[in-house]
Amino acid sequence: MKFVLMGAPGCGKGTQSPFITERYGVCHLSTGDMLRDAVAKQTAYGKKLKAVMNSGALVSDDLVFSILKEGIARPECKYGYVLDGYPRTLRQAQLMEEAGEKVDKVILFDAPDDVIVARTSGRWMHRASGRTYHEMFRPPKVHGKDDVTGEPLIQRADDRKEVVEKRLEAYRKETEPLIKYYMGKGLFERIDADRSVEAVRQSVISILDPIAVRLGLK
Repeated sequence: MKFVLMGAPGCGKGTQSPFITERYGVCHLSTGDMLRDAVAKQTAYGKKLKAVMNSGALVSDDLVFSILKEGIARPECKYGYVLDGYPRTLRQAQLMEEAGEKVDKVILFDAPDDVIVARTSGRWMHRASGRTYHEMFRPPKVHGKDDVTGEPLIQRADDRKEVVEKRLEAYRKETEPLIKYYMGKGLFERIDADRSVEAVRQSVISILDPIAVRLGLK
């Protein structure tokens, strides 16, 4: 089973990913995590990526896809994967298709812009562990402190309201051709993500369970 999860940062797809991987026995591949991992491990592609980033140039779709293929080849992904944050452009989707990586379903977690901004701009993080908190939805026990270590939390520059709004506008423009591409292939589903975690989860199940049954996995 191969799925793509789409949605602006803060849409809730990351919340659903662990459930999806456990229920369907697939691995979770986050583009951001894979890129950071490749650089940290100094793989051949990771070294290329670091050089590009250091130069200030844009990372090419081909390089990102090469790193993605390394992730797909991992043993834990032999039964399939859920892609989080990829593809982001039409070219990336076409690269997957050309390489024979055909997905079974693409799910867009859709929420109004004001909801996305409220969710994202209130996020705080513990740098060392990556634990995240939210001023409204999951505040720390002590304001500004990590629950586990008591160390101070930070807010990333790109989680500030004005930055989130600009990023969201760019995201909408970037993904519109991608949505049309997958709609044309009959693979696209839209979920109302402005609901409870459980309600969204039930929508995910209603979309993915029939695919699992069809493939003889349930």
